[in-house]
Amino acid sequence: MGWQQRDWYLGDHGKAVFDTNGNAGPTVWVDGRIVGGWAQRRMGDVVYELLEDVGREAAAAITEAAGELEDWLGDVRVTPRFPTPLQKTLSA
Repeated sequence: MGWQQRDWYLGDHGKAVFDTNGNAGPTVWVDGRIVGGWAQRRMGDVVYELLEDVGREAAAAITEAAGELEDWLGDVRVTPRFPTPLQKTLSA
């Protein structure tokens, strides 16, 4: 929030990972850039969507990190107060 120019880390993904008030949702980062978003479903599954090609190695690391996050969260549920369009889609 607060930055007028976000292109240097956001690319074209703003409408998916920010709500209409400029609040960012849960995001996936690779090499200092937002490349996707993630959400936690009601049963605790951590799911994500990549909004650009990050390569096989980074994609595998993201999959591993999502599994680790799911294990770490356990019974805790992450529910953003102002969900973004991508977060709404993923949590459905």
